[in-house]
Amino acid sequence: MPDFSIENEYDFDVAGIDEAGRGPWAGPVVAAAVIIKNHQLAADLTLNLDDSKKISPLKREKLFARLLQEQKAGHIQIGIGQASCQEIDEFNILQATFLAMKRALEKIPNQPKLALLDGNQTPTVFPCPCRSIVKGDGRSLSIAAASIVAKVYRDHLMKELAKKYQGYGFEKNSGYGTSLHLQGLKKYGVTPEHRHSYKPIKKFL
Repeated sequence: MPDFSIENEYDFDVAGIDEAGRGPWAGPVVAAAVIIKNHQLAADLTLNLDDSKKISPLKREKLFARLLQEQKAGHIQIGIGQASCQEIDEFNILQATFLAMKRALEKIPNQPKLALLDGNQTPTVFPCPCRSIVKGDGRSLSIAAASIVAKVYRDHLMKELAKKYQGYGFEKNSGYGTSLHLQGLKKYGVTPEHRHSYKPIKKFL
């Protein structure tokens, strides 16, 4: 379970950053940056935050709502950024992910001295120094919080896209390559929200 062990290596507030949506065939990649002030968090969040992939959709929604409450109370700061499918096609998914992360961090009013990024790579150009943490969403509460925010926010975006582009199952698969998504591509073709540089989509262009 994540804790503040990594954050507590520093005597200042750090930002945890994670992304959602690198693998899907459609939609933007979304990143969230979260600063937990003074490395202190409400007990219910401390006990329940984890890698978003390990948490049920219903529980993720509840945690997301609680994180927004804590933001309103001034205990945490949240920034959300995204990179479009067009930017993914132009720059590649890794660079687009870094772009989304940069935009998320820039949404936070008080820029941190350091950002903890989930993964094993760091961008060359970033608003502040950063440190990559392998499986960070399972180790750092700041990154775990960011993983929840990014995942839930992106799922909400995909549900909105599902209203505009029906027949692909975006409201269920969030743009991942499910059989329903594949059926939609065969029947309706490629939408402007599909990532043209991805191999499965190239076949339909």
